Amino acid sequence: MAKKKDKNSAAKKALKAEKALKAQNKSAAKEKKKSNKLTEDDEADDANIDDILAEYAKEQANFHAVKISPCERPKKRLNPTLVPSPVQHGRKELFLFGGEAINSSGMSEFYNDLFIYNVDSSQWRQITCPNSPLPRSGHAMAVHPSSGLILLFGGEFSSPKQNTFYHYGDTWLFDASSREWTRIESKRSPSARSGHRLTPWRNYMLLHGGFRDLAASTTYLGDLWAFDFNTLKWAQIEFAPNALRPEPRSGHSFVSSEDGAVVWGGYSKVKNSRKNIVGKMHSDCWVLKLTPDLKSFRWERRRKSAWSPSPRVGCSMVPHKGRGILFGGVYDTEETEETLDSIFYNDIYAYQINTNKWFPLKLRQPRKRPAVQERPNKTKSNDLEANLSRLLNSDESFNALKIEEASDDEEHIGGEESSDDEVARIEHPMMMKLPHPRFNSAVAVMQDSLYIYGGIWEMGEREFTMDSMYSVDLGKLDGVGVIWESFREEVERAEADGADSEEDEGEDDDEDDDEEEEGESLESKEEAPEDSPDEEGPETAEEMADNDPRPYLPHPRPFETLRVFYNRTSSAFMEWAISNNKDASKRAKDLKRDAFELCEERWWERFEEVRAMEDQYEELGGIGDIVERDVQQKIGKRR
Repeated sequence: MAKKKDKNSAAKKALKAEKALKAQNKSAAKEKKKSNKLTEDDEADDANIDDILAEYAKEQANFHAVKISPCERPKKRLNPTLVPSPVQHGRKELFLFGGEAINSSGMSEFYNDLFIYNVDSSQWRQITCPNSPLPRSGHAMAVHPSSGLILLFGGEFSSPKQNTFYHYGDTWLFDASSREWTRIESKRSPSARSGHRLTPWRNYMLLHGGFRDLAASTTYLGDLWAFDFNTLKWAQIEFAPNALRPEPRSGHSFVSSEDGAVVWGGYSKVKNSRKNIVGKMHSDCWVLKLTPDLKSFRWERRRKSAWSPSPRVGCSMVPHKGRGILFGGVYDTEETEETLDSIFYNDIYAYQINTNKWFPLKLRQPRKRPAVQERPNKTKSNDLEANLSRLLNSDESFNALKIEEASDDEEHIGGEESSDDEVARIEHPMMMKLPHPRFNSAVAVMQDSLYIYGGIWEMGEREFTMDSMYSVDLGKLDGVGVIWESFREEVERAEADGADSEEDEGEDDDEDDDEEEEGESLESKEEAPEDSPDEEGPETAEEMADNDPRPYLPHPRPFETLRVFYNRTSSAFMEWAISNNKDASKRAKDLKRDAFELCEERWWERFEEVRAMEDQYEELGGIGDIVERDVQQKIGKRR
């Protein structure tokens, strides 16, 4: 029994061992099969991961992509900014950003939308960019031409009922080529504010003034900052404690030239003799003397010149060809402690920065110019080329310069480039009167044309947002192009109602009004400046020559266009281009371009003086149609 029992036990152990081996082999087979399956799945997963990552990348690109889509014109708004595209990009575009409006519920709405307006096609497009400044109004934007960037700083935002205000102190750069915003982080920068002004100078952007509303009080600022486009950092311009400087202000004009930046006008609140806080409209003018060393900046006050605009706020000059262009504004007169009477303006002024002279720009009826048959272009081109060869060969340093054939290369005059893909220019209806009076309009200059967007006008306690846009050719001044205007009926109705109410009140106060008018006329005569245009009239040609900053350059003649002026004086400007040329390897084409740029600068520099002479001639009478002739054309003797 013992042996049989041992035999059965050994058999059971062997069977158990065999089963364990089979189970092990089966488990190994399963593991191998599972491993092979996982390897196949991994390979499949790798392919799917690439697709998934590609999809993620596409979604991320769409999220960060700048989208530009056609749209209707922007809805009406207050206090946006309008700036031209930088010149070096060659695009005839305007950028409109931000602003605020009162909705139908009486609540404030602020915007951060960015629009592009194509000047030629008159089409609007909207730019959608995730990395954009927050909604705001009262901010400042300015173009830095040499870098092709647009700088934005500050602005304000309020609660819907305007009980509380928030002021921004952030700095943004907008690239006109890529259409992208970039926020600039800086440890030291100007304080948060609104109503400040920006102007470019060399590789800097200068910032001046503004205000900050602290609910209990409003602080007006007069500090000066410079943003360096090379380092992307702000630097404050410090002055000695006893140094002369403009009073703090906001809503003023701040434009620059090569040697100086000018501050004119503005608004602030000050304490009067009774220590009451009252509003003050500034009409003073200051020039900031600029040097490469920021620590050497200094302020100088300028004397009041003839034709200066009357005191006003809500207007800001925009730069154009070494001068500032100003439109509109408002002057508030306190009649009583409870009522406020306002005078609104719609005039346009040009301010020559270098000569400190103001000129009102008035519209003129376009002249009918008879067609003049010109000789073929070949003769004109050959004459110009021969003249250029004579000038270049007269200078020994340019004897080796090869003159390129220019007969097939049409001279570029007027600053516009032609393109086969260029969209046909839209002609807008013209009106021979300036836009309706208003203040706080957004204005910009693009290729010698002034563009006016929006603005505010008031009648009694009612405030109207001027939903409109216009263009004015600053060279011709032959009318105002109406891009759109959708407020006329409502405003005319309000004006009619206001006129009726004034007539009813005036019947009882005719005698008092007459006495006040006599007193005002006497006061105006006493306060009129000695060099007022009403007393002395326009300057004579000799006086204009005395005020000429560059009398050694040719002077435009009355009724002479830029093209005719260049054709008449091209030899003289070419001589200046050659004498001032520091690069002996310059081609003749480059020298001709330099000569024309100098001629164009000179033409705009004397533009207002020539216009004043033209007005004198027209007042004398006998001025008929002006016929333009090519000075290079040989005209036979009259018989």
